[in-house]
Amino acid sequence: MTAWPHSLSSTLSRRALLTGSASLIAAPLFGTVPARARDPDMVSVLVGDWGRNGHDHQREVAAEMARVAERSRSIFTVSLGDNFYEDGVSGVDDPQWRSSFEDIYDAPSLQTPWRIILGNHDYRGSVEAQLRYGANGHKRWLLPARYYSVRDRLPDGTTIDSFYIDTSPFLKKYRHSIVRIDDQDPRAQQAWLSEALGRSDADWKFVIGHHPIHTGDGRHETPELIAAIAPLLRHYRVAAYISAHKHNFQHRRIGGIDYIVNGAGSRLDPAGVALGGAFTNDGQHGFMTMRVARDLVEIGFIGGSGKTLFSRRIPRPTAL
Repeated sequence: MTAWPHSLSSTLSRRALLTGSASLIAAPLFGTVPARARDPDMVSVLVGDWGRNGHDHQREVAAEMARVAERSRSIFTVSLGDNFYEDGVSGVDDPQWRSSFEDIYDAPSLQTPWRIILGNHDYRGSVEAQLRYGANGHKRWLLPARYYSVRDRLPDGTTIDSFYIDTSPFLKKYRHSIVRIDDQDPRAQQAWLSEALGRSDADWKFVIGHHPIHTGDGRHETPELIAAIAPLLRHYRVAAYISAHKHNFQHRRIGGIDYIVNGAGSRLDPAGVALGGAFTNDGQHGFMTMRVARDLVEIGFIGGSGKTLFSRRIPRPTAL
């Protein structure tokens, strides 16, 4: 029997879980997931752009995720959006819940909480179903609202605040399209993020969103997020912005912030040549690991074969 840590969803009203309305989560919402008592750090695995009924190497990536999660004692998984291709899910009983999620990520080491964000393909289906799924008894699926925050605490008292945002509503190209974001207000979400970051006194702050802000090859960056989100990251000393959307691995450090693209969970996209000091890889499916300690964060891109493709140490941001 898995021992479930306290999750953010238990602090929310039933109405918030069912509607996922951004206006219902403007108040501070922090859950605490303690790291295992004997571990001085916190390890998680992160995967993006994955839900393809086990095809396009999704199953192989899941198997390697399970091995790495067991070996590293990962305590949760982060899904970086585009959870179900091509058109999201139709409801909480959609067969894809089993064929793309439950029957793929079925190893014991992956039966930990999954912190979920939404991608543009999820908006082509029922977002409400993804919001309801965890409330219907599927405990590891944690999507309490379209955007939310979680606080973790290490045994030595180090605090980590992670802000899970919903980037699709910011993109103008999705307005009046099959990506149904027209009833969402990105300005309200931007205000929430600014307030939440400003309130946070955590030692580490991370923002997680589906679409990249900056990329390792300088292509497919998102002007709307550069305008709306990047200034907040700089002002509030966020250590890293973690994204997916592009089906490859990329990393670039700009202005003291690490910008990470981790979207190789199934089908791959080509990436351009890495800019100076940056990294790109479009030849391997895979996922990412993240280890947070008091003064250092380590990230790694792991290929489906288990090979580490890239690793980086992120120093703790210094005061402005």
